Amino acid sequence: MILNDEQIKRLVTGIGLVKDYIDLDVQLQSNGFDVTIEEIYKLNGKGVLDFDNSKRKLPERELIEFDKNGKVKLKKGAYIIKINEVVNIPKDMCALIFPRSSLLRMGCQLYTAVWDAGYTGKGEILLEVYNPSTLYKNARIGQIIFLKLISNVDKGYDGIYQNKE
Repeated sequence: MILNDEQIKRLVTGIGLVKDYIDLDVQLQSNGFDVTIEEIYKLNGKGVLDFDNSKRKLPERELIEFDKNGKVKLKKGAYIIKINEVVNIPKDMCALIFPRSSLLRMGCQLYTAVWDAGYTGKGEILLEVYNPSTLYKNARIGQIIFLKLISNVDKGYDGIYQNKE
């Protein structure tokens, strides 16, 4: 089951399902919650991924500064977006993020992974820019949807990104 706006609002104000948001009334959507841009990074170099993460190496990244008007012009390429919001996913839920339709219409796409039950922290998402675009700090870039699991997981997320802010 996908949570609706009333269920999300109750969990946001009750257990802090989402924290550090800018405006609950604007960001709360019928079927999800809009996430916003805190920082943008350009990827530099290569990454390495293996089975047990013993050789895992994330590519270096460079912070892209917003100008005095709070905007940044992005060329074609891959970028990492750090979101403003802290997400606290209970052990009976998981979440997915999808791009806002306006972002797609600009020629940009978001790529994300499953947000596991028990995850807490600020997430990062991959932005692929196919058409040069301008983004503003705090722009609503994607929508997180919360899915109710049939039952609680025994062990929630316990990876290196837990409580990452």
